[in-house]
Amino acid sequence: MSVAGEFEELYGAAPEGVWAAPGRVNLIGEYTDFNDGFVMPLALPHTAVAAVSRRDDGELRLHSADVEGGVVRLDVAALEPLAGGGGSWAAYPAGVVWALREAGHAITGADVHLASTVPTGAGLSSSAALEVVTALALNDLFGLGLSRPELAVLAQRAENAFVGVPCGVMDQMASACAIEGHALFLDTRDLSYRQVPFDLAARGLRLLVVDTRVKHALGDGAYAERRAGCEAGARALGVRTLREVPYAQLSDVLVRLSEESVRRYVRHVVSDNHRVERTIALLDAGDAAAVGPVLTEGHASLRDDLRVSCPELDLVVEAANAAGALGARMTGGGFGGSAIVLVAAERAASVAAAVEKAFAGAGFAGPKIFPAVPSAGARRE
Repeated sequence: MSVAGEFEELYGAAPEGVWAAPGRVNLIGEYTDFNDGFVMPLALPHTAVAAVSRRDDGELRLHSADVEGGVVRLDVAALEPLAGGGGSWAAYPAGVVWALREAGHAITGADVHLASTVPTGAGLSSSAALEVVTALALNDLFGLGLSRPELAVLAQRAENAFVGVPCGVMDQMASACAIEGHALFLDTRDLSYRQVPFDLAARGLRLLVVDTRVKHALGDGAYAERRAGCEAGARALGVRTLREVPYAQLSDVLVRLSEESVRRYVRHVVSDNHRVERTIALLDAGDAAAVGPVLTEGHASLRDDLRVSCPELDLVVEAANAAGALGARMTGGGFGGSAIVLVAAERAASVAAAVEKAFAGAGFAGPKIFPAVPSAGARRE
């Protein structure tokens, strides 16, 4: 049954509309977005889909096809941020309603039914997809007139202030603003962005996503600790954010930092901003294959400086590169989740098989491997 059909079965009437918002995979630029830095995500074909109708009685009813349990009923006027963070899947769409109302928009209630094909806990922004699809649906239904970047910022606020996860804005911007066949080169300082053509097939290349199936939880404090460390580094260096630290001055800057972990975090962020700039230059020059070593270099930084990798992610990178991939790295928040592998199309199957063999040899559960196809951002279906 369709999402619209399930909605009608749940709520007794057809929805006013159906919307979709994708998950994303990040090509390069990790933990840079909350430092006002550069990122380069692309939307995936995997989406969160929402059938939605307005209500005028102040009630918010939420249901997910993917989670056991009935309809969650909430009073929109009584929505409050979750103490200590966390909460169920319903906190993400509820947080969007809260953020819209906090911004002065008169959301008088809604019936929402959600279904998602974005893998959860895989570093592919399943939560941002839920937030953005809810925000876009309410924007359309209530005639709010908000732009895509404005919706992304409100969705980020929902995750930061309501759910309690201190994420940057990359995930929501990718879900809201990406277009098919392109990667999104985003400057998170001012939310300016450029759609970069990313047709790997035309160049005989493929980008694989390897979901390790190791689940992470960014609300567990590790992400927040690294964000706090980056902010401490900026304070120690007398800058507002680490974006203001030039890569050419990195060596001189690092000797001014006394705390070892802060020094590592600063080195990663400044060098990863530089890696995004290098990647853009290579793509603009038509040399997508040369991006491979930049990815592998980025993984080493995430593993050694930021220390957010795990044995499964490291094994993907090692096995893929040993089997002839052009480059690979973990993507997303880390501590599990997914890696990406850039590979010549004719070697994609053999590289994938080498990764699966390496996982079996290490006693790990088999990974899920699929191509990253740059897809459309949020839209009304």
